[in-house]
Amino acid sequence: MNLTISGHHLDVTPAIREYVMNKLERITRHFDHVIDVTVILSVEKLRQKAEINVHVRGKDIHVESVDTDLYAAIDAMTDKLDRQVCKHKERVQDHARGDALKYQQPSM
Repeated sequence: MNLTISGHHLDVTPAIREYVMNKLERITRHFDHVIDVTVILSVEKLRQKAEINVHVRGKDIHVESVDTDLYAAIDAMTDKLDRQVCKHKERVQDHARGDALKYQQPSM
């Protein structure tokens, strides 16, 4: 998994970088087919924004969150991303399971 963390009008400190990496461990624990992750943290007056683009096989997932606190924005972003990744994982598994059921012969 390639991980890129960048800041827009913000210096990404080692503490913020470590916090984001710890939060993203939950995503890779649910779904290990993650190819590339890009995190963009930005500050605009009173708005702290966290965006993430996750490239998995066959799909790109984009999530963003805005809050007054950067850590709260990162938490909300990872929660949204977790739901999106779980939904994608279920779709992939259901699709594969549907093909297997289609080709089975009914037993009598």
